[in-house]
Amino acid sequence: MADSSEMKTKEMAKIAIKAMEDKKAEDIRVIDISQVSVIADYFIIANGNNRSQIQALSDAVEEALGRAGYPLKQKEGYHNANWVLLDFGDVIFHIFDKENRLFYDLERLWFDGKTVDVKELML
Repeated sequence: MADSSEMKTKEMAKIAIKAMEDKKAEDIRVIDISQVSVIADYFIIANGNNRSQIQALSDAVEEALGRAGYPLKQKEGYHNANWVLLDFGDVIFHIFDKENRLFYDLERLWFDGKTVDVKELML
């Protein structure tokens, strides 16, 4: 049985992924970094097609998690919207434009984290 912290983290991820899917986020990836870092349990990475969509994705995540009682701790990059970082403590979201996602390649940088199947997580 998963502990309540792990269940909370998964609930946060599910709520946010649904919000991002509703706004047509592309290539959503979840990396479990809980065993390799103390900064968070999950990184959730996605991209949008333009500044407006990236901001809409960011707004949707912030609104959905806020309604569920999860306060945003920090937000970076919203104005330029080529890489928006949303820090909710246990879950950190990285919402990129395509060019910056390829350039920073967080999936490669955090390869020692465990890739989580988004479809399986959403069950």
